[in-house]
Amino acid sequence: MSIPHKVNSNQAAPEPARRSLSGVRLRKHADYQRAYAAGRKRQSASMSWFLAPQPEPLTGPIRPVQGPRVGLTAGKVLGKAHERNRIKRRMREILRRHVELLPAGFDLILHPRRSVLTAEFSKLEDEIVRILGQAKAEAARMAQSVPPRPIV
Repeated sequence: MSIPHKVNSNQAAPEPARRSLSGVRLRKHADYQRAYAAGRKRQSASMSWFLAPQPEPLTGPIRPVQGPRVGLTAGKVLGKAHERNRIKRRMREILRRHVELLPAGFDLILHPRRSVLTAEFSKLEDEIVRILGQAKAEAARMAQSVPPRPIV
C-alpha cells in the first residue's frame, strides 16, 4: 500500500511551462541578409547586434510573419565547432529565459565575440537583457518615426 503524496501549502508554485525559441528563430539566409541590409550595426561589450523591422507580408499564399524573431551567428573566427556550439547554446538559453523582451515586429541578430565563451553566465545574461531592452527602445522609436501604410 502506497502512502499518498502530501503537498505542503507553503511550497512555491511549480515553474511555468518551459518556453521555447523554436517559433522565434531566424532560419533562412535571406532573412539574415535582409536584416543586415535594413538594420544598423550596434556594439556592446561582448557582441554586436542588428535590429531590423520585419518585411511587410505580400498578398497571396505567403503566411505573414508574426511576432519577434532572433538569430545567432558564430563564425569560424570564434573557434572550433564545439566552442561555437557552446557559445550558441549559452546564448539560446538566455534568450529562451527572456523571450518576452524581444521587440515585436522586428528581427534581432546577435554576433558574439570570443569573450562570450569564457564570460560568466550571469554577466552574459545581464548583457543580453540590456541589449534586449535597448532593442525594444530602438524598435519603439523606429515604429513611431515610420508613418502607417494606408490599407488598399
